Amino acid sequence: MNDSKVNEASPHIDFYLIGMGNNRSVSLSEEVSALVRGHRVFSGGERHRSLIGHLLPHDHDWIPIKGKMERVMHAYEQYEKSIVIFVSGDPFFYGFGNTLRRLLPKAKLKAYPHFNCLQLLSHRLLLDYSQLCSVSLHGRDWSGLDEALLMDRPLIGVLTDAGKSPKAIALRLLDYGHDNYTMYIGEELEGEREQISTLPLEEAAHFESAALNCIILKRTLSYKNNIGIEDAHFSHLPGRPGMITKRPLRLAALSALQLHRAGTFWDIGSCTGSMAIEAKRMYPGLQVTAFEKREECRHLLQENTKKFRTPGISIIIADAFDLKLADLQRPEAIFIGGHGNRLEAMMLLMNTYLQPGGILVMNTVKPSSADTFEHSARQLGLHLSEAITIKINDYNTIQLMTALKPIR
Repeated sequence: MNDSKVNEASPHIDFYLIGMGNNRSVSLSEEVSALVRGHRVFSGGERHRSLIGHLLPHDHDWIPIKGKMERVMHAYEQYEKSIVIFVSGDPFFYGFGNTLRRLLPKAKLKAYPHFNCLQLLSHRLLLDYSQLCSVSLHGRDWSGLDEALLMDRPLIGVLTDAGKSPKAIALRLLDYGHDNYTMYIGEELEGEREQISTLPLEEAAHFESAALNCIILKRTLSYKNNIGIEDAHFSHLPGRPGMITKRPLRLAALSALQLHRAGTFWDIGSCTGSMAIEAKRMYPGLQVTAFEKREECRHLLQENTKKFRTPGISIIIADAFDLKLADLQRPEAIFIGGHGNRLEAMMLLMNTYLQPGGILVMNTVKPSSADTFEHSARQLGLHLSEAITIKINDYNTIQLMTALKPIR
């Protein structure tokens, strides 16, 4: 929008964002009513138009908010006049105001917020929501909710959508052993069919809710994660209980990986998933992918993630050499738990996708493997840390190898 062509009172505002509830008896403040009377270009969703349409000037233009947001922004830019946009609740609470900020960063905005739906549900429940952890699953994956669960949040507010409904959320929590929450469901808040339900997760898993809803999860029991799971607690491959990175080695390797500064972690040759699970439990916001080429480990990985209440780990059953790794988020940390006797090739492959400043870690029993790791690291221009020697009971001596990819 060209500010120089707009003959309006200073300061010029490109977009007025009007927060709305779900009440058909719309009551606007004097200031907002004056804005509506003084403008001719409006925007919002179809639900907003159905609520506010009777108050708009007869000769108004309406820009629907639907489809690709870039197209909506293009439609806005065809007008030199200010546009009044109707949104749900607070435009900056997972709202359209954030979309405008992202796609039209130079636009001048003014907001008139309404309570967001989680605030309204808290009000209905007379709930102290000062510690509420808010998560949006609306058009998003499960990662936000998974992180809140792993952090053992006492109060979690969730914005839902058709696919991630209260029923689907309850089923996921139960599937991963997070049965320590009560679910509060707010349907059609502020509308004529408003309904508030308080349900245990077992009942919520069968509850059919109205399309317009949000939920609050209230913790009834704390499931705090310990650091360092006992090896015997993991499910193993039949007859092969030794096929696991032992607990002291896991903790040493996780420390060497410096996951506190990583956003993405790859566990190569995951088998039981012990490294991936420990990493995700220690750093709930970490994006963790477990790679394992043996099909018989698929069920094993799934079983262990559920046994230890660890949702959010991506499991890929395939040989890493056969994958299009470029389609994945590049990691800052990689643990090589298996390489199929192709360590040099694996080092080369992992280095291709490891981000600058990232860390590569491996445990090895064979001196030849340690030599290969060191040789490959030098060939690839990685900085080697001093190897750490670890001896656990009657097991063979293990070398913990670490290499850092320099930032060029």
